[in-house]
Amino acid sequence: MSHSLPVLVHTPAHSQVAGPLTYLSEQVLPAGTLVRVPLGQRELLGVVWDAPADAAPDHLDPEKLRPIAGRLDGIAPLTPAWRQLVSFAANYYQRSAGEVALAALPPQLRDLNTLQLARRLKRHANAAGADLPERSIAIYSVALTVEQTGAIAQFNQQPGPFLLFGATGSGKTEVYLHSVQQLLASDPSAQAIVMVPEINLTPQLEARFMARFNPLYGDNAVVSLHSGMTPAQRLKSWLAAHGGGARIVLGTRMAVFASLPNLKLIIVDEEHDPSYKQQEGARYSARDLAVYRGRLEGAKVLLGSATPSLESWHHSRPASQGGRYVRLEMPSRIGANAALPLVRRVDMNHQPKKCVISPPLLDAIVQRVARGEQSMVFLNRRGYAPVLHCADCDWKSECPHCSAYRVFHKIDRTLRCHHCGFTERVPRACPACGNPDIAPLGRGTERLEEHLAELLAGVRRPNSVSELWPEGEPVRIARIDADSTKLKGELESQLARVHSGEVDVLVGTQMIAKGHDFRRITLVAAVNPDNALFSSDFRAPERLFSLLMQAAGRAGRDADISGQSEMWVQTFHPKHPLFEALKRHDYPAFAAEQLKEREQAAMPPFSFQALVRAEARTQEVAQGFLTAASAAASTLPDAEHLLVHITLYPAVPMSMQRVANVERAQMLVESPSRAALQRFLTAWQAVLHATRQQPEGKGLMRWAVDVDPLAI
Repeated sequence: MSHSLPVLVHTPAHSQVAGPLTYLSEQVLPAGTLVRVPLGQRELLGVVWDAPADAAPDHLDPEKLRPIAGRLDGIAPLTPAWRQLVSFAANYYQRSAGEVALAALPPQLRDLNTLQLARRLKRHANAAGADLPERSIAIYSVALTVEQTGAIAQFNQQPGPFLLFGATGSGKTEVYLHSVQQLLASDPSAQAIVMVPEINLTPQLEARFMARFNPLYGDNAVVSLHSGMTPAQRLKSWLAAHGGGARIVLGTRMAVFASLPNLKLIIVDEEHDPSYKQQEGARYSARDLAVYRGRLEGAKVLLGSATPSLESWHHSRPASQGGRYVRLEMPSRIGANAALPLVRRVDMNHQPKKCVISPPLLDAIVQRVARGEQSMVFLNRRGYAPVLHCADCDWKSECPHCSAYRVFHKIDRTLRCHHCGFTERVPRACPACGNPDIAPLGRGTERLEEHLAELLAGVRRPNSVSELWPEGEPVRIARIDADSTKLKGELESQLARVHSGEVDVLVGTQMIAKGHDFRRITLVAAVNPDNALFSSDFRAPERLFSLLMQAAGRAGRDADISGQSEMWVQTFHPKHPLFEALKRHDYPAFAAEQLKEREQAAMPPFSFQALVRAEARTQEVAQGFLTAASAAASTLPDAEHLLVHITLYPAVPMSMQRVANVERAQMLVESPSRAALQRFLTAWQAVLHATRQQPEGKGLMRWAVDVDPLAI
């Protein structure tokens, strides 16, 4: 006897196949079972799903239904809580459940056939069942500060969610470690997720967690999950977590969907970081889903940051004012003499014209070299120069495929678009007028590194603090950005050089500005932070303040030298309120001012937004589709009630209008009510699909809804 099964497969939102497909099975399979099913000419991975409670009887002709190709034996069904998390994410972020569910599973589960997977599972079972050597079960003990002890006590006493607001160097990581340690000691089956925003922050955190927990719970107690791992590594980690063997999962935003049957704690480090927001496919926020998942599974959630997002800061106000998070504060750095760096502002209006490194800053760097200390110079723009320019005809190195300039990379003499990847050799003369005198405009990290080498060419270290650097050698400068760390292992190698003292001046982008524990750096300099001050994006000041505060936090992390640590900011607007707050390290004052402005302008977190983006070969088609869909919203059933709290703004080109010869447009949807916005978006989906089939949708390549967008 055959039974019909609802099965989710990977279907993008614009396919109109949002729910499960029906297949036949000789036996009843529980929801959450992984199966392989035929779809067209392909065989895909699917997940047996829950039938909707209000589902009508299945009237499909059994003769037209196809049987499943097989089930993935040896893998326990995915839990009801995991399936509910996927359903919520799909509904809230307006994507198909199959797209969210299948993207959350390891790629090799989708790619391997049943026989290949059985072999992998057998190897995994043998490794998991191997005899473990005897281990020391001594509890790892670290002396905690008064602030750390107080934060942990509050964490233990209340249900949360929690926002750990701790200064850079205050020991937030130790609070994470201690919280996980208490959990695992009290519950022999408990599991935890610890998330970091970027892959390059994973190795150092992984090393600390492994050193703490592997001696107690085995070599597989801590596993990682991020896109930098090979498919085989990701599958191994996922199986260890899904089977309950792994006690701690460390990862980037994808880790929020890790299958853990005994999840009791979720930690989101640097919760403010925009990297937690997925920008392709299902555009989910891992931080927000972590809070939802904690409530769903009864797990505690701890968000940590020295510069919390304004949304989290707003939610952590006192409960009497409507706050939903418990705020834990650790304002002091660890160490008797530890202090936050002194912030110095350099008014570039009073410095030599076209000066890149001001004389006072250069002198401060030289002083650090003389004392055997390190400096970090931060510029959030990679490449040698953002533009190559001809002064005769005003030609610039525009990308022929994007609304952007190609960046000049001097090392390999190329012009490279950082959006579509189009690369060409640098022309010998101006392509427009033939002028051989074309020159770079602006500066990137490559050019800054070269300029610093010229400025410090005559400087020598008077005495050696590292065997790797003999006395009297020239200053060594290292650059860390996306270009210098392309090769596997290069980032770890570069960071090791910095930690060992081999590097004296470190130049880089935001990759080095957050999360790293550089013990010898006593000076951090932001060379050109003004670009973000007057951006059209209302979140730009928040991102800039966060980035500068995080960068400042790299200085003086060793308490013995923190008293002489400094943060230098070169700016043409030294009296700007943002820099005034930065000088005082006063995030609460900055947040209060920003929240006041946002409340007056009815912007998030005091309103809720979604963007509908459309892509086509012409801007007219992209905007035409959005305009038609907006007009058709008034024809929705119950439109009068759906639209009462909704504002649909006109369609406009995106800030980056063209990428890879694809024109992009967007439309902002706004509401003071999250529930009203969700009701409208859910009802509007049918209109968007219908408009796609109308003449207005002819030529449209794709469209997508981005709920709670970070960039407008």
